[in-house]
Amino acid sequence: MDLLAEVLALSDVRGAVGARIEAGEDWGWWWTSATPRASLHAVTSGTVWVGLPDGAPLQLMPGDVVLLPGGAEHALGSDPAAVARTGPHTFDDWHATASGTVSIGTGPVRARVLCAEYDHDQSVSTQVLPLLPEVLHLRADSDPDALAEDTVRLLGRELAAPRAATGVVLDRLVDVLLVQVLRAWLASGGASEPSWLGALGDSVVGAAVTRLHEQPARPWTTAALAREVGVSRATLDRRFAAATGESPGTYLTRWRMDLAARRLRDTDDSLDAIAASVGYSSAYAFSRAFRRARSQPPGQFRATTRSEDGPAPTGVATAAV
Repeated sequence: MDLLAEVLALSDVRGAVGARIEAGEDWGWWWTSATPRASLHAVTSGTVWVGLPDGAPLQLMPGDVVLLPGGAEHALGSDPAAVARTGPHTFDDWHATASGTVSIGTGPVRARVLCAEYDHDQSVSTQVLPLLPEVLHLRADSDPDALAEDTVRLLGRELAAPRAATGVVLDRLVDVLLVQVLRAWLASGGASEPSWLGALGDSVVGAAVTRLHEQPARPWTTAALAREVGVSRATLDRRFAAATGESPGTYLTRWRMDLAARRLRDTDDSLDAIAASVGYSSAYAFSRAFRRARSQPPGQFRATTRSEDGPAPTGVATAAV
């Protein structure tokens, strides 16, 4: 099982293109969203500067990608001076072209940048984006396999010559690009604080978490889990806590509640069926556990999340077991 893919699927991380910018000289653009969402900028040609929330402006070269997971408002511009003068109420005039791109600045096009946003399911507690640092900068010249740079090139070609379903292609490519940025960050040892991401860097903990994900309904004990991965209970407890910041039992309960939350929101399955799927012998026992975890009973959670998100589809949620 691919743990990163599993969590991305359960937390429903999905990207969409927010703007396609073609910029000339001396320009500043203010990036903001109606709701805080992770934002990503990929430079397909030219040079772009990003004004970071707390720090010096960051220069992006062709093929560079920057991810701001927290959704902080920020400026994009042609140079540090343009970034410094740009704010929520002081940005340069722009207009939309016939191809749907944003044209800004003076003179011929000198830079092209694709801006994307990522959303995720707020009802799931096991997340990726909230665990990332404020800024992730993937430089084209620091990517040994050049995979992200190749994706940026594909984005550039699609932007330069839009065709049928260009929007669909761009949305899919920004999802791929996010995974490539995450891979590069993890490979550089980025996950320094204990969280579930620590399981990706510890073979024993990773194997243990994989077992829990594969069989969430199994009546696990720490001793049984330790036997499955071939270590002592004390070793598993120690390494699991060091990597994730919690015990195997605490992690399993949280994962079960995440699976249950998705099924409550996205399906019409009965409480008995959901309870059995996540390891509880009765709807009553499950309801008590869910209330402790989410501060509301399952029925209220189902009603509230459906009223917020609109009618729920029938069937089983993608990541449910």
